Amino acid sequence: MFAILSAFLAPIAVAIGYSAYKAREFERAYPNIGELTDIGGYRMNAVHIPRPLTADLPPLVFVHGASGNLLDQMGAFLAPLQGRAEMLFIDRPGHGYSERGGPDNALPSGQADAIAQLMERKGIMEAIIVGHSFGGAVAAAFGVRHPERTKGLLFLAPATHPWPGGVDWYYRVATAPLIGWLFNHMLVIPLGMRRLERGTRNVFRPNARPRDYISKTAPSLVLRPDTFYNNARDFVGLLGYVKKHSPFYNRIKAPTVIITGDSDDIVWEHLHSQGLARDISGSELVKVKGLGHKPDYLATDLAIAALEKIAGKPRDLRAVAAMVEERLAAANGAQAFEQASSPAPAVAEVC
Repeated sequence: MFAILSAFLAPIAVAIGYSAYKAREFERAYPNIGELTDIGGYRMNAVHIPRPLTADLPPLVFVHGASGNLLDQMGAFLAPLQGRAEMLFIDRPGHGYSERGGPDNALPSGQADAIAQLMERKGIMEAIIVGHSFGGAVAAAFGVRHPERTKGLLFLAPATHPWPGGVDWYYRVATAPLIGWLFNHMLVIPLGMRRLERGTRNVFRPNARPRDYISKTAPSLVLRPDTFYNNARDFVGLLGYVKKHSPFYNRIKAPTVIITGDSDDIVWEHLHSQGLARDISGSELVKVKGLGHKPDYLATDLAIAALEKIAGKPRDLRAVAAMVEERLAAANGAQAFEQASSPAPAVAEVC
């Protein structure tokens, strides 16, 4: 009996040990560059760029999407906005190097409250909140729950409204009792490492992913068992949350811009972005032809123009969007030509 039990448990122990080793390896490759701040029983991680003397914009708070961390938004916005504003790049609770906190932090409302507390600790009275994808749900919750701290809202391919269907099977497995723990500690890292290249390319589709995106944004950090569990909890709870809370978006009065692509296969713009434009009175929706799910990287100039407009500067966002569309059309055409000219791979891609 002991031999049978050992033969059963040994591969489990090996798999768990391998995942623990790889998780530490990810953290050595991508150490925390932020600062952990206690906000009342747990710590939030963020990179805080103090207000420069040359600032011409109000403070900006950046909220990353699902499966991400603060490096994602930093990679898009830190350099082009350097010297123009105080900036706060946040690891959402339970992501990157932020601690999870209580059960409320599995919901956009709890994460919005956590961000408000962190802003207070950093001395930021009000800011333009920038939310990408899942971060859009957090930004919307922030606008509803903390209007006094909301200078404006910029939504980038936001996930904010109910959609038909549910979430991928592995998120439900990851949150299941017992089997979820085993799945997260045994299988997520080896399976996730095999899908990382393809998955990040799919997030940018139909546009090209920047060649250095993985090395600069550390998406492998989400494969750590606890982080993957938190990410899965976020996903599993989002649909029920937006069903209940999206009717309150009409309470938002802050200046709002929504930037979305007509080729986004990750978050459907006709449900989410158009829903926000309908629900938030006075908001401006900018839909970009040929753009997928990453306007933060592929329409950064448009996003910055939107921040300027929210701050009160005269900006024609439609004109900027037209320039982005021309640029994307040229890039997408070149990409299609390159793919058509390349020989077929000798080995099929592993799912």
